[in-house]
Amino acid sequence: MSGDYAAVVEFGTRALARDPENRGLMEGLIIAQVGLGQLDDAVPVARRLVSVAPDNQIAGMVLLADALASEDWDAADKLFAGGLNLGGLMNDMIQAWSAIGQGRMSRAIELFDALAAAEGSAEAALFQKAMALALVGDYEGAADILGGGEMTLRLNRNGIIAYAQVLSQLERNPDAVEMLDQVFANTTDPELTALRAELAAGKPIAFTAVGSAREGLSQLFYEVGDSLMGDTDPALVLIYARMAEHLKPDNTGAILLSAEVLEKMERFELAAQTYDRIAPDSRAYPQAQLGKATALRRIGDTAGGIAVLEALAETHPDIAAVHVSLGDALRFQQRYAEATPHYDAAIALFPGDSAGQWAVYFARGITLERQSEWDRAEADFRKALELSPDQPSVLNYLGYSFVEQKKNLDEALDMIERAVAARPFDGYIRDSLGWVFYRLGRYDEAVEEMERAVELMPTDPVLNDHLGDVYWAVDRKREARFQWSRALSFITDETDPDELKPDRVRRKLEVGLDVVLEEEGGTPIRR
Repeated sequence: MSGDYAAVVEFGTRALARDPENRGLMEGLIIAQVGLGQLDDAVPVARRLVSVAPDNQIAGMVLLADALASEDWDAADKLFAGGLNLGGLMNDMIQAWSAIGQGRMSRAIELFDALAAAEGSAEAALFQKAMALALVGDYEGAADILGGGEMTLRLNRNGIIAYAQVLSQLERNPDAVEMLDQVFANTTDPELTALRAELAAGKPIAFTAVGSAREGLSQLFYEVGDSLMGDTDPALVLIYARMAEHLKPDNTGAILLSAEVLEKMERFELAAQTYDRIAPDSRAYPQAQLGKATALRRIGDTAGGIAVLEALAETHPDIAAVHVSLGDALRFQQRYAEATPHYDAAIALFPGDSAGQWAVYFARGITLERQSEWDRAEADFRKALELSPDQPSVLNYLGYSFVEQKKNLDEALDMIERAVAARPFDGYIRDSLGWVFYRLGRYDEAVEEMERAVELMPTDPVLNDHLGDVYWAVDRKREARFQWSRALSFITDETDPDELKPDRVRRKLEVGLDVVLEEEGGTPIRR
């Protein structure tokens, strides 16, 4: 149930040895072996299962994938004749590709055209037909379909890449560049940016999406799995993706889909191993390594994730997304001085301003602010707002920073109120609004907002500490001390000591806020 496929294989194999006719055990073992990408190991179990349950779909799919991978088209046809049913659309498209494998292209086109004429299957059938035409060198026919000659197709990422390859084969690189710019404007995807650069340089891009009938079937299984993502059980999506991998081990789209599904299933270690299947010479390698680094961090291997990103930055220094990811990883570890140069490198690679860059300037601003380089930090925050004026995270951070510095309070209030309007149920932003009211001496309003903040995040130590201060400001001293005590009780290893100073809170409990303010060289609350 937890998706620990390795454990299922270990214990399922033992259990099946003691109960060899148990259909549930066999099916569970097959699903686990497929989930691990070990379809060859699943074949003997699948054969045993169909011998006692001929209509078992999972076992039938494994035997079908095995036959297709071996290009045993007759065996595949026999499975369908014997009752295997993956749905009418899938059955017919698999048989169309099988016909191509048998050298019967005309029969394949007949099947694709029949599906294209049927309601509900036209788009999928036309895309598969386009891939089949491109396979046999009819790039004009493929381009006509992919370009919407018969109907507008909703191409996914892999479909767009395949279309770009087709256009390049027709010596239409500028059209391919224009398409990429329209569909993936301002993308930081390493594979797409590398492809665009090669196209823009006039380099002929080979058509590699489909190189044989078997690879066409791999693309088909990938497309089906990708279309199911988010709409069905992730385990089913993984089965389609793994079958696509089995048919074409270097199908980067299928590998990335498998890894993405495994991350959704929180099988991060297996996801990291899957990302590693992308070869270093693949355009998708940077994207895969970025995914691997994220997966490693999710299982607590922060050092491993950072090491992956550092190696990637060495081999691919011209990819902004790599530097951003490494900067983020270091920033999350509070290694601000190390993070800043990577944001610098990423920003230096930007060809021009775009709205999506706000997050990089914001992140660099945070690292600079934490290094007490406020002027540079403020410039980055304002640049982020210039690129995306209504980003609540930036409005809140800059506004709160002004409040802490006790300057620009009117501007801070405007920023934070805009942030609250955008995210009314964000406890941190509500806290900022309450805190600016406190700094402005509008204590009753501060209480109202701070209470809302603590309702939203009742165990946050900083928010409880702030609520204690505003209670003190309106002479609710018993409640203030209660909140300060709560703040201390909620401190964890994750609490930022710069945000909440425990000794200061303890001192407030001893002598009250007014005395603490005087000891710090300030003035007591004026009521």
